Amino acid sequence: MPELAMVIIASTIVTGFLVSARQWRVFELFELVAYDRFVQMRPPQPVDSRLLVIGVTEQDLQDQGGKLQLPDQVYARLLQRLLAQKARVIGLDIYRDFPVEPGHAELVQVLESSDRIIGITRLGDAKNPPVDPPPALPPEQVGFNDATQDVGGVIRRSILYQESTQGEILSAFSLLLAERYLLEEGIESQASRDNPNYLQLGATTFVPLSPHDGSYINADVGGYQILLNYRGRQTTIPQVSLGEVLNGRVDPALIRDRIVLIGTTASSGNDFAYTPFSSDREDDLEQRMPGVVVHAQMVSQFLDAALGQRALFWFWSETEEILWLSLWSLLGGMLAWTVRHPLLLALGAAAALGILFQVCLLLFLNMGWVPLIPAALGFLFSGGSVVTYTAQQAQQQRRMVMRLLGQSTSPQIAETLWQRRDELLENGKLPGQELTTTLLFTDLKGFSTISEQYPPEVVFIWLNEYLEEMTGAIQNHEGVINKFTGDGVMAVFGVPIPHESPAEIAQDANQAVACALEMQERLAQLNQRRQATHCPLFKMRVGVFTGPVVVGSLGSKIRLEYGVIGDSVNTASRLESFDKDRQTSDCRILIARQTLNYLDERYQVEAWGNVPLKGKEEPIEVFQVLGRRPEGGVSPPRHSRDRLTQASETR
Repeated sequence: MPELAMVIIASTIVTGFLVSARQWRVFELFELVAYDRFVQMRPPQPVDSRLLVIGVTEQDLQDQGGKLQLPDQVYARLLQRLLAQKARVIGLDIYRDFPVEPGHAELVQVLESSDRIIGITRLGDAKNPPVDPPPALPPEQVGFNDATQDVGGVIRRSILYQESTQGEILSAFSLLLAERYLLEEGIESQASRDNPNYLQLGATTFVPLSPHDGSYINADVGGYQILLNYRGRQTTIPQVSLGEVLNGRVDPALIRDRIVLIGTTASSGNDFAYTPFSSDREDDLEQRMPGVVVHAQMVSQFLDAALGQRALFWFWSETEEILWLSLWSLLGGMLAWTVRHPLLLALGAAAALGILFQVCLLLFLNMGWVPLIPAALGFLFSGGSVVTYTAQQAQQQRRMVMRLLGQSTSPQIAETLWQRRDELLENGKLPGQELTTTLLFTDLKGFSTISEQYPPEVVFIWLNEYLEEMTGAIQNHEGVINKFTGDGVMAVFGVPIPHESPAEIAQDANQAVACALEMQERLAQLNQRRQATHCPLFKMRVGVFTGPVVVGSLGSKIRLEYGVIGDSVNTASRLESFDKDRQTSDCRILIARQTLNYLDERYQVEAWGNVPLKGKEEPIEVFQVLGRRPEGGVSPPRHSRDRLTQASETR
């Protein structure tokens, strides 16, 4: 399969899986956690000096008798003081659907006397019953304070409008406060010019949240909801206690011309909510934000949006999100295909995921919420799929290479062969290539006679002992065993990686001769063991020749072998079998001039002259290798080193 096609197929499948999994909300919780982390990482906004929260604290409850519900008289006094100090609008985030004496008549009088006071009602849900508004306030001064919670009770959305059980469209408490404040700024709520069903405040159109915006999947977006853009933690909203205001310990400048929200901040009041900031706090009280402060955050968002100071969140369409996931799936596959080293792949993946995180964070800082977790999983799944595929292909290729070679190689050759497998494998075969190699043939003298005298199973054991020794010698000198011919061995030095320089070819020739001498030593050791057990002794012949050959896979897909073809193969074989009776030692090693020209000065050789080899028209100059030259010995007259270069140039 073409590389790019495989990567594209893998990334497409992974993207399809992610899109399907998203529909089942598999990643939604993780995406919301990532959303919270992004909210926490944003630089804090300055304190909103347009707002003031007056919290009813535990101390305030104790000062007023220790009851959970303060009497109406307290709120009447508080409202009178705030109106006297010119608060622009006052939000009473306290349910007042029934009288709490003393002072109910006084509170009603204050509520009826001003259009700058906004009260609350609760529309209710399955867990919370409805709560009626204060009877003293007209409907236009009452908003609902219901909030939509995500999994875990976290508030990430604001509701602007909601339909009551009577079918009326009611405004949110926070929205009414913002609209009342903005009236004095010359900004009035109106239908958007782009869509008459959308609210517009100032130059900002509040586009309602859809069920699939951001990382929401089939979210309940009933009513008219937007994503809540928190100004920051609690400290971004100025707060004082009820007692401080009643006792005159609050500077009137903190109240004048501000939106003042009154609500419970006492822990016993149980009016707290989890927010995106909750997850980085360990203490339960620090994790939760008072409900009145959450409403203040909503008011702050409305004001900033209407005045052009902070934009609303934006989202990609479903098509754009699919393209985004496809991009990261494709990048993961491409990285896994192009980088094969495990450490480099891990570093590249970590860097890519870091870039993904930074891109998503940068977009979030610019009010864009785009998928992070599915994109990261797409990158990892696609990359993992490609890694799995390439590993499986690599395993198949490894088996194919070893099957094509059909024999053992030295660890160095095997590693080199595997590292350069792409150069060697072509359409399932090793392509034929012309090389200059050194070939080594061995054969046991008189083995047929031994085979006739002993049972086959015994001969089989002896032959394996012998071949194991010879194989070890070949591996020690980086040779490749091409085939076993009964009691004979054919080995090649200089494959499968082409050796083209004279120095490399010379190294192969020296390795082959050194291998032959090690075979001689191993044979002597083997014969010592055999003599001790009264077994017949072995004698062997070795032929070594350096010359051009063509190597590659031979056969069909059913039966393949690593073939070495050329006249050099025949010459090496003829050297091994030449004049079989002319052997004075247990191991005879014959080489030709073509190999001798590449050897260094470490070997002692005996010239046999120009001899006719079977099947060869021209005689070959043959030498017998007698052994290694002693250290410090004098070299007999032989070819000059210039002959090495000359030989390589005439190949």
